[in-house]
Amino acid sequence: MDPENSAPSSSSSATTGDKKKPVTIITIGMAGAGKSTFVQRLNSYLHSQDPPSPPYILNLDPAATFVPYEPNIDIRDTVNYQEVMKQYNLGPNGGILTALNLFTTKFDQVLNLVEQRANSVDYVILDTPGQIEIFTWSASGAIITDAIASSLPAVVAYIIDTPRTTAPATFMSNMLYACSILYKTKLPFILVFNKTDVQPHNFALEWMNDFEEFQAALATHSGSTDSEGEPTYMNSLMNSMSLVLDEFYKNLKAVGVSSYTGAGFKEFLEAVEASRDEYENAYLPELERAKAQREKSLQDVKADSMNRFMKDLTIDREKNPGSALADRWDPEEEEEYDDGDDLDVVDRSEERGPEQYVDVTRARRHDTEDINWPRPG
Repeated sequence: MDPENSAPSSSSSATTGDKKKPVTIITIGMAGAGKSTFVQRLNSYLHSQDPPSPPYILNLDPAATFVPYEPNIDIRDTVNYQEVMKQYNLGPNGGILTALNLFTTKFDQVLNLVEQRANSVDYVILDTPGQIEIFTWSASGAIITDAIASSLPAVVAYIIDTPRTTAPATFMSNMLYACSILYKTKLPFILVFNKTDVQPHNFALEWMNDFEEFQAALATHSGSTDSEGEPTYMNSLMNSMSLVLDEFYKNLKAVGVSSYTGAGFKEFLEAVEASRDEYENAYLPELERAKAQREKSLQDVKADSMNRFMKDLTIDREKNPGSALADRWDPEEEEEYDDGDDLDVVDRSEERGPEQYVDVTRARRHDTEDINWPRPG
């Protein structure tokens, strides 16, 4: 096989016989940017290496009718999105958000399954819901991201629809969103300009590296001046934003890929491997510090609650000395408590052989699922 087309040898990057942990690639992007197709092509690319390096894939989009790959863990096996909408009287976005919240309650099982495979895979890939705000701004999205990043090296791949980003205003909107996600996740970040077979991403790299190039494009774009020839409010705002983001661009990795032809995936994986070192040297210490601070705060709250409880209990016993004798636990009167552990996350890795492929022309159904979520309240 041509060494130019081979992936970075993360599988051989062992030190003194100890294999490095797999990198988790969290794919995020606007609806229609091509996240699922990107994951499918990345999966295909890793399978085609010599030796093959199959990734461990998690589909977190409960509303997807089908996905063009076979995930190892699929949220649709655990939560029926349409049934959630019926049970909670929700619309499409509310149904996706609630399904993701319900799945997050079982994410400890997901982490256990991923950690069991950590020695046999080089990459773990998360395909997030198409509605970007559902994952990036929800509590469940933050819980999933923090849980993954605390266990394994993690990198965010922000997928951009390159043909739809040629307008300066759309480009600036994407960059502002990328900036907000970077500072929210606090993880290594890669801008992935997708669909470069339709539109090369050179213009975007020029705008990121040269402020004057972006200003020139902005000045020649229609609607940049009013009837009197003065710059419009939107034009002035984008000029100011581009100055603010100039420092942001310097710390970003950007690659162009085509999920249709497979071009650029070698460079993408090289950026992922570089981000692994960045995660271990810069991000991991900060994550551990934040985790230790959260645990200390939680312990302080628990200790304070326990102290107040013991004080109240002491006062109660002084006022009612006979009540403690009557308050006894009878094991025969104990009721069985169902904590919902019958709802398990499914790992389908062992259910198919290495030669099986997905028929993307057939939609995935949930006819055999019978999940009845309790109504709130």
